[in-house]
Amino acid sequence: MIKRALFGFALSLAACSLGGSTVSLGGSSRALDAGAGGGNTASGGALNVVPSDGACANGKKTTVSGTVYDPAGETPLYNAVVYIAEDPGKALPPFASRVACEKCSEPVPAKAVALSGPDGRFVLEGVPPGPLDLVIQIGKWRRKTSIPSVIACQDNPLIDPELTRLPRNHSEGDIPKIALSTGHSDALECLLRKIGIDDSEFSTDSGAGRVNMFVGCVADDNGSTPPHFGANQFAANLGGQPFPSTNRLFDSGELSQYDVVIFSCEGHKCDAIQTAANVAQLVDYENRGGRVFLDHDHYNWLNHADAPIEKAAQFSSSPDIPSPLAADIYTSEQALSDGASVGFPKGDAFAQWLYAVHASATLGVLNIYGAKTSCESLDPNRAQNWIYRSKSPAGFFYFTIGTPVAEADDTPAPEACGRVVFTDLHVSAAGVSADYSDEATPFPLGCVSKELTPQELALEFMIFDLSSCVQQETAEPTAPPPR
Repeated sequence: MIKRALFGFALSLAACSLGGSTVSLGGSSRALDAGAGGGNTASGGALNVVPSDGACANGKKTTVSGTVYDPAGETPLYNAVVYIAEDPGKALPPFASRVACEKCSEPVPAKAVALSGPDGRFVLEGVPPGPLDLVIQIGKWRRKTSIPSVIACQDNPLIDPELTRLPRNHSEGDIPKIALSTGHSDALECLLRKIGIDDSEFSTDSGAGRVNMFVGCVADDNGSTPPHFGANQFAANLGGQPFPSTNRLFDSGELSQYDVVIFSCEGHKCDAIQTAANVAQLVDYENRGGRVFLDHDHYNWLNHADAPIEKAAQFSSSPDIPSPLAADIYTSEQALSDGASVGFPKGDAFAQWLYAVHASATLGVLNIYGAKTSCESLDPNRAQNWIYRSKSPAGFFYFTIGTPVAEADDTPAPEACGRVVFTDLHVSAAGVSADYSDEATPFPLGCVSKELTPQELALEFMIFDLSSCVQQETAEPTAPPPR
């Protein structure tokens, strides 16, 4: 199974660390199976001796290493900020409670900082010995855990995923506030559960959950008899409340309280909600730092925009395409061959990550089930290609837009604050996934599969990348400075 393979992959990486201490919470059978003890074990059975000036002999360093995981503690994550908190035991500074411009250059309260690589691995250098607080962060995802002891002048590998995963609920740490609009043609709410968000975090907008559920396109007739819509209420064990209409996000002025807005595919265009006023609200939200995930037919939010963002991509209705369809990952090699002056390091990392988590059997290739070819062309000055196919049937299956976009075609874009994602990948058509979203089935009863498929793994990468701090997409990610 994919998830068990991921654990073996990540734990084998930890086992390859240089001899040193092994830190474990003691509650993970997976860590124990990999050879972890119940506490700290120094290499060779003896502690390293640190000179009085704090320097290590023979070029040794005091480091902490490990692998960042999703909230489920199973899938390694790329481009996570990992740091040793400046003041152990002290609360971290709170995030802004409303949409904000989050730059990757903003400093963090840290003694040592690192980024996780395409395999989820990180190494923190310059770490002081003793008990420390470790922080894992991606955008407004953030969790702090305590390291009982760091031994000087050696590596201290953390092999228990409980130490290095993101939070499952807001009592464990920070989770971005997410608005999710359900759709009959996809079940993105099930993907959020599978990456590890607890059911307690799903609520209506009047509840305390970090994922607020809305039902989309209730004013539209999608051509079926009777019309079909996504899940529109919670199951009895979650309270049974009905979901409000997605229109409420725009009618009540609630949009700005969300960090991320996800529109699941409805199977039709949802023209009724895409009024000029609502589209203008969404564009303003994006420009001020909002993150928006547009699933398939929701490309009309871009098509209807009376703003430069409308020029980022051109769309059309797409025919059904045989599955699976082999799509390519856009990498630096392709960018440079297309005449770009710089590569695309994040695309290189995405290809490596897909291969590492067994979502790709061939480096740089992803097989897509239920593929659509809605996007015909991209403006490289306003959009970044990630997953595409140049030969027939051609299309751009996943791209991002940093917002605000360039006003004129031949001028560079201003420094971005927000991000928009478009994808033609569906979780409900991912080969073996049986998850579905339907008005006759309360959430989460339509979430019936357990394992992440390769296509869903690609979408998980997208969701965390969408949440991450904003930088120039073609730049190599760098760790934020400590403050």
